[in-house]
Amino acid sequence: AARRPPLFRVKEGRCTANHARCGILSAVLLVCLVGFILLQSLSEPEVARGIQQRSINRNNAAAPATTKFATAPRRINPVTTSPMREVQVRSTETTRRSDKFGVVGKLYQRLFPKGSRKYETGNTVANEYDAWTADGILEHYWGEHIHLGYYTPEEIKKGYKRKNFIGAKYDFIDKMVEWSGILDLPPGPKKVLDVGCGFGGATRYLAKNYFQDGGTVTGITISPNQIKRAKELAEIQSVPNAQFELKDALKMDYPDNSFDVVWAIESGEHMPSKTKYVEEMSRVLKPGGVLVFATWCQRDSPPIFSQEEKNELQFLYDEWAHPHFVSINTYKKIMRATGKLEVVDSDDWNKYTLPSWRHSIWVGVYDPWIVLRKPWTWKKCLRDGITLERMHRAFKKGLMQYGMLKAVKKA
Repeated sequence: AARRPPLFRVKEGRCTANHARCGILSAVLLVCLVGFILLQSLSEPEVARGIQQRSINRNNAAAPATTKFATAPRRINPVTTSPMREVQVRSTETTRRSDKFGVVGKLYQRLFPKGSRKYETGNTVANEYDAWTADGILEHYWGEHIHLGYYTPEEIKKGYKRKNFIGAKYDFIDKMVEWSGILDLPPGPKKVLDVGCGFGGATRYLAKNYFQDGGTVTGITISPNQIKRAKELAEIQSVPNAQFELKDALKMDYPDNSFDVVWAIESGEHMPSKTKYVEEMSRVLKPGGVLVFATWCQRDSPPIFSQEEKNELQFLYDEWAHPHFVSINTYKKIMRATGKLEVVDSDDWNKYTLPSWRHSIWVGVYDPWIVLRKPWTWKKCLRDGITLERMHRAFKKGLMQYGMLKAVKKA
């Protein structure tokens, strides 16, 4: 079994007597978030009845009799010259907050009229992750792993909050290793690349538990602060075969055919060109090597996106520096279009990762002190809490998918 470091310090459960003072403040945070959830539910009965089904019906009714289905407008990504076209959904309306949130929503729109972290360039992503790393809040709650966790159906049935929030992230890595097939590669030392490594949690975990027999795992990110923190943790944890480099995933300077495994968790969301992202990972992969990555995706189109769905996606783009999302099937088309990959496969792990969104909110409610000690972060943390809930809803109603992609490079 894989060896894990002691689970993180996040308390899970009710506030104890030693934390009595957090009762009022936690209650305020909880009331705000629960109020948002309830008022959104009451004011969005259409969503509850199934926005996706209405969109399908509307599209079928409007489609000409000679066509099988309506197609969504597509735009060629300006970043890449590849003929592969990527689906993008951008709102054209002046307002990007068409969702009806009741009183809480109106207050939210007045306080936060625009996306707080809209993607502009790669520097946008680097600066945001530098800031998240510097304030320490993300690491405090999410530990070494800036990605969702894995929850079995049995754990969800018993109550996802019973599971350790950080432990779920380790389970995700183990399940991804199992699903990828990298353990079936021929024996011997391996060179592994972790694209978009964050603090290096998965990089170190893979190095310690799966590639310790002479193998090396290299993590790359465009955030200098993340590189600094990742190296610190590797030294503290004595993981010499975990290496970290400041590097742009779309412009890697590694030679062709350099790595036996190319791995990525939730980094594709920030890539302005999904085509270039896949092409670069495929280029540096050795023949016979395994490419595996996990990424947030939007649903397929057709059926075309309603204006409400477009606005919701625009919010999710702009809040956390995402250029755009694509669907799982679009990623598979991009992978096949490289001409270098075979045995292309995919899955949607939405049902296994969905609890992570609200679990992220609850760990903050149970343990608010790091936020309360930093008043300058309150506004950002409030926005993040609301965005976590909106992410949960987008995934739950099928607007978003949790994409798992894998392939083998042709020999």
